[in-house]
Amino acid sequence: MPVTRDVILGALSRLTLPGGDNMVSRDMIRALNIEGASVRFVIEAADPSEAAKMDGVRRAAEDLVRSLDGVDSASVVLTAHGPAPKAPEPPSLKVGRHPTPQAGPAKVAGVDRIIAIGSGKGGVGKSTVSSNLAVALAREGRRVGLLDADIYGPSQPRMMGVNKRPGSPDGKTIIPLQAHGVTMMSIGLMMEEGKAVVWRGPMLMGALQQMLGQVQWGELDVLIVDLPPGTGDVQLTLCQKTELTGAVVVSTPQDVALIDARKALDMFGSLRTPVLGMIENMSSFVCPSCGTESHIFGHGGVVAEAEKIGVPFLGALPIDLDTRLAGDAGTPIAAGDGPMADAYRQLARRFIDGGMA
Repeated sequence: MPVTRDVILGALSRLTLPGGDNMVSRDMIRALNIEGASVRFVIEAADPSEAAKMDGVRRAAEDLVRSLDGVDSASVVLTAHGPAPKAPEPPSLKVGRHPTPQAGPAKVAGVDRIIAIGSGKGGVGKSTVSSNLAVALAREGRRVGLLDADIYGPSQPRMMGVNKRPGSPDGKTIIPLQAHGVTMMSIGLMMEEGKAVVWRGPMLMGALQQMLGQVQWGELDVLIVDLPPGTGDVQLTLCQKTELTGAVVVSTPQDVALIDARKALDMFGSLRTPVLGMIENMSSFVCPSCGTESHIFGHGGVVAEAEKIGVPFLGALPIDLDTRLAGDAGTPIAAGDGPMADAYRQLARRFIDGGMA
């Protein structure tokens, strides 16, 4: 006698599921098809996670139906009603917020010294000096961090050759990146490439607080902070909210650059931040063809200014094509060998011997 739909469902209703109910009462049987002595149907679970646990039930149902009178073969397919649950997304970390209240200057956990590298104006090579000084200090055995605090124009990701977004295990802490022996962090690593940062002052201040306080810097001998040019909110926040070892001002010897460098020096003085010294960048140019030395931006202006205000003159660095090419390529010239690497190594030794790093 041919098997019927009611006989099959009646048999399946006696197959108890975990929890005490059955597939028929839960309306899990789909596409029941009887062709002579062959039976096919689908067991539809509520979701993929439930279906993954029901292969034993599928086999039991298949054996049960095959054992019925009038059935020679049975085929049972297990499927799921809903989509697979989404894998948990990594915690989202939003950079840029209003600053949190703070009683006074605070230390950065694990960091011995913090040195701000500033300039009165842009285009004097402050970021180039910052990245190469960081690498040179690391090569001298120091544990060095580099924070790119130029929120509107971050350049350290390019100069240090990194473009990976920093991780955040909990949506609160930030894991910095490593490059050329330096632990580094930049707002440029947290933003979409080519996307402008359009923030008012409070957002800048909050972002700086995050990059100082939420980044897991680890144990560092010195953290170098590459400041934006000028005398704005980032400089004010850093000097008032962070225990700085001091600041270094970079300038070319050109009179126009020195006018703005004096403003940066005055700002650090007003904020009671010690000025550790001045660096003259683009001090000279040596022609690669004839060897003639030229002073494109003048010469000695920074030395004279340092003597005038009574701060140390830390060194003069020439304008150099290879330095620019190395920075654009993501490997600071201080990471290699040659005259410019030696110049930065000597600069790093001055910082170390002077107790600044």
